[in-house]
Amino acid sequence: MKTIIAPAAPAAIGPYSHAIHAGPFVFCSGQIPLDPQTGKLVADDIEAQTRQVLANVAAVLAAAGLSTGQVVKSTVFLKDLADFPKMNALYEAAFAPHKPARSTVQVAKLPLDSRVEIEVTAFKG
Repeated sequence: MKTIIAPAAPAAIGPYSHAIHAGPFVFCSGQIPLDPQTGKLVADDIEAQTRQVLANVAAVLAAAGLSTGQVVKSTVFLKDLADFPKMNALYEAAFAPHKPARSTVQVAKLPLDSRVEIEVTAFKG
């Protein structure tokens, strides 16, 4: 196994790695909408938060030498499923034309009370 540290992503806020490369896969930890420069949450609207989460996911993938086109599975955690349409439009644009397998769930609370968190697994081969 190889630990992936992504300099362009926000620092981990707990005892975990940005990602782990194991065999042909890279398992990326969930990303919340932290600004990598300030370490603080971006604005409290789902669109701004989703954009930042997707940028953070892309930064972790890039540190592993990957892109969103190599993601095989994602899990989206939403504070409120009513935010799904806005999150989904931004998600679709970020992954297009690729469509990885995905689960989306509503959760009671996310770290730092963010509205969205996304984790991905990518195929490195």
